[in-house]
Amino acid sequence: MQRLRDQLGMAVYPAHRLDRATSGALLFALDTATHRQLSMAFEYGGVTKRYLAIVRGWPPDTLHIDHPLRRMTDDGVILPDEGNAQPSTTHLRTLARVEIPIPVDRYPAARYSLVELRPTTGRRHQLRRHLKHVSHPIIGDTTYGKGTHNRMFREHFGSDRLLLHAVELVLAHPADGATLRVLAPPPANFATIATTLGLGAALAAAVT
Repeated sequence: MQRLRDQLGMAVYPAHRLDRATSGALLFALDTATHRQLSMAFEYGGVTKRYLAIVRGWPPDTLHIDHPLRRMTDDGVILPDEGNAQPSTTHLRTLARVEIPIPVDRYPAARYSLVELRPTTGRRHQLRRHLKHVSHPIIGDTTYGKGTHNRMFREHFGSDRLLLHAVELVLAHPADGATLRVLAPPPANFATIATTLGLGAALAAAVT
Protein backbone atom coordinates (compact mmCIF):
# COMPACT_ATOMS: atom_id res chain seq x y z
CA MET A 1 0.00 0.00 0.00
CA GLN A 2 2.85 2.38 0.78
CA ARG A 3 4.43 1.62 -2.58
CA LEU A 4 1.21 2.61 -4.33
CA ARG A 5 0.97 5.80 -2.28
CA ASP A 6 4.51 6.68 -3.30
CA GLN A 7 3.73 6.00 -6.98
CA LEU A 8 0.58 8.15 -7.00
CA GLY A 9 1.79 10.82 -4.61
CA MET A 10 -1.43 10.65 -2.62
CA ALA A 11 -3.26 8.59 -0.02
CA VAL A 12 -4.97 5.36 -1.05
CA TYR A 13 -7.49 3.27 0.88
CA PRO A 14 -7.78 -0.51 0.31
CA ALA A 15 -11.36 -1.70 -0.14
CA HIS A 16 -10.51 -5.37 0.45
CA ARG A 17 -7.47 -7.62 0.66
CA LEU A 18 -5.85 -10.69 -0.84
CA ASP A 19 -3.74 -13.32 0.85
CA ARG A 20 -0.08 -12.38 0.55
CA ALA A 21 0.61 -15.32 -1.79
CA THR A 22 -2.37 -14.61 -4.10
CA SER A 23 -1.89 -12.45 -7.18
CA GLY A 24 -4.55 -10.43 -8.95
CA ALA A 25 -6.89 -7.46 -8.81
CA LEU A 26 -6.89 -5.16 -5.79
CA LEU A 27 -9.24 -2.19 -5.56
CA PHE A 28 -8.31 1.06 -3.81
CA ALA A 29 -10.22 4.27 -3.18
CA LEU A 30 -8.69 7.73 -3.36
CA ASP A 31 -10.90 9.31 -0.71
CA THR A 32 -12.57 8.18 2.50
CA ALA A 33 -16.16 8.54 1.28
CA THR A 34 -15.56 6.27 -1.71
CA HIS A 35 -13.67 3.89 0.54
CA ARG A 36 -16.72 3.54 2.80
CA GLN A 37 -18.95 2.77 -0.19
CA LEU A 38 -16.57 0.20 -1.61
CA SER A 39 -16.02 -1.47 1.75
CA MET A 40 -19.77 -1.84 2.22
CA ALA A 41 -20.12 -3.30 -1.28
CA PHE A 42 -17.53 -5.96 -0.47
CA GLU A 43 -19.03 -6.67 2.96
CA TYR A 44 -22.63 -7.02 1.78
CA GLY A 45 -22.15 -8.98 -1.43
CA GLY A 46 -22.18 -6.12 -3.91
CA VAL A 47 -19.01 -7.33 -5.63
CA THR A 48 -18.68 -10.37 -7.89
CA LYS A 49 -15.24 -11.91 -7.48
CA ARG A 50 -13.73 -14.43 -9.87
CA TYR A 51 -10.52 -16.39 -9.28
CA LEU A 52 -8.50 -18.88 -11.30
CA ALA A 53 -6.54 -21.71 -9.70
CA ILE A 54 -4.63 -24.84 -10.62
CA VAL A 55 -5.65 -27.66 -8.31
CA ARG A 56 -4.82 -31.28 -7.65
CA GLY A 57 -7.06 -33.86 -9.27
CA TRP A 58 -10.07 -33.65 -11.57
CA PRO A 59 -13.06 -31.95 -9.90
CA PRO A 60 -16.52 -32.32 -11.46
CA ASP A 61 -17.57 -29.87 -14.16
CA THR A 62 -19.33 -27.74 -11.54
CA LEU A 63 -19.34 -27.91 -7.77
CA HIS A 64 -21.13 -25.85 -5.13
CA ILE A 65 -19.11 -25.84 -1.92
CA ASP A 66 -21.23 -24.97 1.09
CA HIS A 67 -18.98 -25.50 4.10
CA PRO A 68 -18.93 -23.27 7.21
CA LEU A 69 -15.49 -22.05 8.22
CA ARG A 70 -14.34 -21.33 11.73
CA ARG A 71 -12.97 -17.88 12.49
CA MET A 72 -9.22 -17.27 12.49
CA THR A 73 -6.99 -15.05 14.60
CA ASP A 74 -4.91 -12.31 12.97
CA ASP A 75 -1.90 -14.63 12.89
CA GLY A 76 -3.80 -17.38 11.05
CA VAL A 77 -4.74 -19.71 13.92
CA ILE A 78 -8.16 -21.34 13.51
CA LEU A 79 -10.24 -20.90 16.67
CA PRO A 80 -11.20 -24.29 18.19
CA ASP A 81 -14.81 -23.51 19.13
CA GLU A 82 -17.20 -24.96 16.53
CA GLY A 83 -19.63 -22.19 17.44
CA ASN A 84 -17.33 -19.75 15.67
CA ALA A 85 -18.05 -21.31 12.25
CA GLN A 86 -19.43 -18.86 9.67
CA PRO A 87 -21.54 -19.76 6.62
CA SER A 88 -19.21 -19.94 3.59
CA THR A 89 -20.00 -20.79 -0.03
CA THR A 90 -17.94 -21.05 -3.20
CA HIS A 91 -18.96 -21.95 -6.75
CA LEU A 92 -16.38 -23.98 -8.71
CA ARG A 93 -16.29 -24.55 -12.47
CA THR A 94 -13.67 -26.79 -14.07
CA LEU A 95 -12.20 -25.18 -17.19
CA ALA A 96 -9.68 -27.84 -18.27
CA ARG A 97 -8.08 -31.05 -17.03
CA VAL A 98 -4.68 -32.60 -17.68
CA GLU A 99 -2.79 -35.74 -16.76
CA ILE A 100 1.00 -35.67 -16.80
CA PRO A 101 3.28 -38.75 -16.79
CA ILE A 102 5.11 -37.89 -13.58
CA PRO A 103 4.63 -40.24 -10.62
CA VAL A 104 3.47 -38.61 -7.39
CA ASP A 105 2.88 -40.60 -4.22
CA ARG A 106 1.73 -44.08 -5.27
CA TYR A 107 0.32 -43.05 -8.66
CA PRO A 108 2.23 -43.42 -11.97
CA ALA A 109 0.76 -40.15 -13.31
CA ALA A 110 -0.60 -36.95 -11.80
CA ARG A 111 -3.86 -35.16 -12.57
CA TYR A 112 -4.46 -31.42 -12.35
CA SER A 113 -7.20 -28.98 -13.34
CA LEU A 114 -7.63 -25.31 -14.08
CA VAL A 115 -10.71 -24.11 -12.21
CA GLU A 116 -12.72 -20.92 -11.90
CA LEU A 117 -13.80 -20.00 -8.38
CA ARG A 118 -16.56 -17.57 -7.42
CA PRO A 119 -16.84 -17.05 -3.65
CA THR A 120 -20.15 -15.65 -2.46
CA THR A 121 -18.82 -14.99 1.04
CA GLY A 122 -15.49 -13.50 2.08
CA ARG A 123 -14.03 -15.60 4.87
CA ARG A 124 -10.34 -15.64 5.58
CA HIS A 125 -8.49 -18.17 3.40
CA GLN A 126 -11.91 -19.27 2.14
CA LEU A 127 -10.89 -20.59 -1.27
CA ARG A 128 -7.83 -22.39 0.02
CA ARG A 129 -9.78 -24.00 2.88
CA HIS A 130 -12.74 -24.92 0.68
CA LEU A 131 -10.52 -26.58 -1.94
CA LYS A 132 -8.80 -28.58 0.77
CA HIS A 133 -12.24 -29.61 2.09
CA VAL A 134 -13.24 -31.11 -1.27
CA SER A 135 -9.83 -32.84 -1.66
CA HIS A 136 -8.67 -30.64 -4.56
CA PRO A 137 -6.12 -28.40 -2.84
CA ILE A 138 -4.55 -25.52 -4.73
CA ILE A 139 -1.02 -26.21 -5.97
CA GLY A 140 1.60 -24.25 -4.07
CA ASP A 141 -0.50 -23.90 -0.94
CA THR A 142 1.95 -24.62 1.85
CA THR A 143 -0.71 -24.39 4.57
CA TYR A 144 -3.69 -26.31 3.17
CA GLY A 145 -2.13 -28.08 0.18
CA LYS A 146 -0.37 -31.39 -0.47
CA GLY A 147 3.38 -31.26 0.05
CA THR A 148 4.24 -33.99 -2.46
CA HIS A 149 2.50 -32.14 -5.30
CA ASN A 150 3.97 -28.78 -4.28
CA ARG A 151 7.47 -30.29 -4.33
CA MET A 152 6.89 -31.85 -7.73
CA PHE A 153 5.90 -28.46 -9.16
CA ARG A 154 9.02 -26.87 -7.71
CA GLU A 155 11.33 -29.60 -8.98
CA HIS A 156 9.84 -30.11 -12.46
CA PHE A 157 8.38 -26.69 -13.29
CA GLY A 158 10.27 -24.27 -11.08
CA SER A 159 7.01 -23.09 -9.52
CA ASP A 160 7.28 -21.82 -5.96
CA ARG A 161 4.08 -19.75 -5.80
CA LEU A 162 0.48 -20.35 -4.82
CA LEU A 163 -1.36 -20.95 -8.10
CA LEU A 164 -4.34 -18.79 -7.17
CA HIS A 165 -5.12 -15.57 -9.02
CA ALA A 166 -7.89 -12.98 -8.55
CA VAL A 167 -8.75 -12.37 -12.20
CA GLU A 168 -11.89 -10.21 -12.07
CA LEU A 169 -14.01 -7.88 -9.94
CA VAL A 170 -17.42 -6.63 -11.06
CA LEU A 171 -19.30 -3.97 -9.09
CA ALA A 172 -21.33 -0.80 -9.38
CA HIS A 173 -19.12 2.27 -9.65
CA PRO A 174 -19.59 4.26 -6.42
CA ALA A 175 -19.84 7.57 -8.32
CA ASP A 176 -22.56 6.83 -10.89
CA GLY A 177 -23.68 3.22 -10.42
CA ALA A 178 -22.36 2.13 -13.82
CA THR A 179 -21.00 -1.42 -14.00
CA LEU A 180 -17.28 -1.45 -13.30
CA ARG A 181 -15.30 -4.47 -14.45
CA VAL A 182 -11.73 -4.81 -13.22
CA LEU A 183 -9.73 -7.47 -15.07
CA ALA A 184 -6.22 -8.56 -14.06
CA PRO A 185 -4.51 -11.05 -16.43
CA PRO A 186 -2.42 -13.69 -14.61
CA PRO A 187 1.28 -12.86 -14.23
CA ALA A 188 3.96 -14.63 -16.23
CA ASN A 189 4.85 -17.11 -13.48
CA PHE A 190 1.23 -18.34 -13.44
CA ALA A 191 0.67 -18.28 -17.20
CA THR A 192 3.93 -20.12 -17.93
CA ILE A 193 3.00 -23.00 -15.63
CA ALA A 194 -0.46 -23.24 -17.21
CA THR A 195 1.04 -23.32 -20.71
CA THR A 196 3.61 -25.94 -19.73
CA LEU A 197 0.83 -28.16 -18.39
CA GLY A 198 -1.24 -27.73 -21.56
CA LEU A 199 -3.78 -25.44 -19.87
CA GLY A 200 -2.72 -22.27 -21.65
CA ALA A 201 -5.66 -22.05 -24.09
CA ALA A 202 -8.21 -22.49 -21.30
CA LEU A 203 -6.43 -19.86 -19.21
CA ALA A 204 -6.42 -17.37 -22.07
CA ALA A 205 -10.15 -17.94 -22.69
CA ALA A 206 -10.91 -17.36 -19.01
CA VAL A 207 -9.28 -13.92 -19.01
CA THR A 208 -11.21 -12.37 -21.90
